[in-house]
Amino acid sequence: MPAAFQVRTSRRIETVDITGEVQKRIPKDFSGVCVVYTKHTTTAIGINEGADPEVRGDIERNLARLFPHDGDYRHMEGNSDAHLKSILMGPSESIPVEKGSLLLGRWQAVYFCEFDGPRTRTVTLTFLSG
Repeated sequence: MPAAFQVRTSRRIETVDITGEVQKRIPKDFSGVCVVYTKHTTTAIGINEGADPEVRGDIERNLARLFPHDGDYRHMEGNSDAHLKSILMGPSESIPVEKGSLLLGRWQAVYFCEFDGPRTRTVTLTFLSG
């Protein structure tokens, strides 16, 4: 059965550590895979370093440089850069789980990536057992 929670962002481009939110929703005796998914076309889910907060800033700044907000786009809503950032990063991550714990690497964290905020978004978790 899927679980869900909301993420509130406060900036147009923001990378939010959701590792704790994901972890607390995993059943204690569950082993398998947790799929973390965002259904919004201007957001993404990513896994990267969680120990140094500068990594998040590096990701945000460099995606903004790669796809600037005021680039040469045809999409009429004014958020084409957000769509491109989202498709590059992707809407989901599949994470192994053992006995209720995410099997992330020592420095890894799960991030919700907002590219068209600030907004309130939904993250859905699906648990697959093998």
